[in-house]
Amino acid sequence: MPIKYKVIQRVQPGVSGGGDKKYYATNTISGEKTLVDLTKEIEKISTVSGADIRAVLYALVDVMQSSLADGNAVRLGELGSLRVSISSEGKATEKEVTAASIRGAKVIFTPGKDLKKMLDTLEFQKE
Repeated sequence: MPIKYKVIQRVQPGVSGGGDKKYYATNTISGEKTLVDLTKEIEKISTVSGADIRAVLYALVDVMQSSLADGNAVRLGELGSLRVSISSEGKATEKEVTAASIRGAKVIFTPGKDLKKMLDTLEFQKE
């Protein structure tokens, strides 16, 4: 099934004052899969019970959170990896940079080889 997209008008990214307005494709989300939905699908294609799948998936989320909070990267084999990235204010000297300089943190996901390959095979359809 192709990924659907729509066309929107935006100012040029990175141009002071906006620059010329241009049209860009942007993907639309056609739905979502929750952990419960994924559990049901995995249950259909395996011999593992839904309760066991849910237990493992919820435990995985808990362990990933604590591992990331400890500063570890989490490598999930063929799926990919996650790591925490921080952004901070720039300071004139190294000594001025403290924990108070950190503005925020986010989780970065890097897909594994199979997910990257999947991206090369996507089809797109205009809405």
